[in-house]
Amino acid sequence: MNQFTFTGRERMVLLSLIVLGALCLAGTYFVEPATMTVMNHGHEETVSTYHMRFWSNFLQNSVYFLGMAFVAMFGYCAFITAYGGWFSGMKRLWEAYALWMGPALIMMAVLVAGVFFHWHHLYHWNAEGVLDPTDAHYDEIIAGKSAFLNKYWYAASALIFVGIWYFITLRIRSISVAEDSADVGDYSYHGRARNWMAAYLPFVAFTSAIFIWQLMMSIDAHWYSTMYAWNATASFFVGMLSLTVLMLIYLKSRGYYPNVTENHMHDIGKYLFGFSVFWTYTWFSQYMLIWYSNNGEETIYFLTRRDQYPILFYGNLVINFVLPFLILIRNSSKRKFGTIGLVAAITFFGHWFDIFYMIKPGALINIAGSQEAATELGSVAGYWFPGLLELGAFIGFTALFIYFTFSKLSQASLVPEKDPYYGESVTHHVI
Repeated sequence: MNQFTFTGRERMVLLSLIVLGALCLAGTYFVEPATMTVMNHGHEETVSTYHMRFWSNFLQNSVYFLGMAFVAMFGYCAFITAYGGWFSGMKRLWEAYALWMGPALIMMAVLVAGVFFHWHHLYHWNAEGVLDPTDAHYDEIIAGKSAFLNKYWYAASALIFVGIWYFITLRIRSISVAEDSADVGDYSYHGRARNWMAAYLPFVAFTSAIFIWQLMMSIDAHWYSTMYAWNATASFFVGMLSLTVLMLIYLKSRGYYPNVTENHMHDIGKYLFGFSVFWTYTWFSQYMLIWYSNNGEETIYFLTRRDQYPILFYGNLVINFVLPFLILIRNSSKRKFGTIGLVAAITFFGHWFDIFYMIKPGALINIAGSQEAATELGSVAGYWFPGLLELGAFIGFTALFIYFTFSKLSQASLVPEKDPYYGESVTHHVI
């Protein structure tokens, strides 16, 4: 079958999960109290929560699925410009993932509006008074970073950069679909697509780091790391590969992708294994440099998470490194659909958990106003560990992403038979 049919049953199930996710996300807005009482430098103080639980969940899920979208197109472009043909038969799946950047732009616009109109307090650098030397809330460190940590750079990262990624993705997608009507032996479409890909790769490689610094790392505005963007991008890529495995297993169960075999799954499994190790390398490199270079500015980020959020800290390593490493290190494990499907389910959740680990502790500090006060609130629901509402919101976003993917898959041929490398994909074999 070369034309995907999005069935009514699939629509009903996914829409039900989307509604569940929306209710859970809304629940995080109303369940959290409007204010909290904390001890700040020995004095009792009432602080506003700014509905941080809602906004941090919205940011976490928006960034996670947008990250998977832009790395899907990055991997797609990298394979094709490197003359890789093994994945050509299933490339429409990654095209559909990448097109998620369209809906993600709307979510980015909501976050940008929140910064401009102070709907949320996700970023301490955006708080009133932090740049005014005469104000009691003046922050000298943030004032020194204000040339970059400001709402205009934030808007550029979330809207202009993502908008350009999406524009190039639309061009590549339109050329790919038009190629289905090309004459046999007409490779002009492929050449045009490669030109756009050559533009996408360096632009995304540079701007995605700025995007990650602005939307994620700047939550901990006093801290910085040269490895942070690498670590987050690796997390997005492993999450995207995990979902690819799960989607291919499901689509094959429905009779689609008969030419996607254990050989293709083996290659995806190698990337899943390799980038799980790479993610661990970047994660540990940040942690190690605290001692190796005596870099005190990095200490607080990891010390806070290790001592006050040990389940997040150590759980992150177990889920995203120990389990995939031990299971996938055997060559045969990558060829067994059941085994690799289990690992994919674990790591898909695990890297969402990783983004939670990156965002939530810093968000709680921004509510409390200081590390001391945040320590007191360390066990607040939805911050020290994902609660049921967080899990429900994640399920809803996942269902929305899959619903969108299925819609896009149904709009074009599932298998691009006119792709110059399709024959190589069909005969792909791993020894």
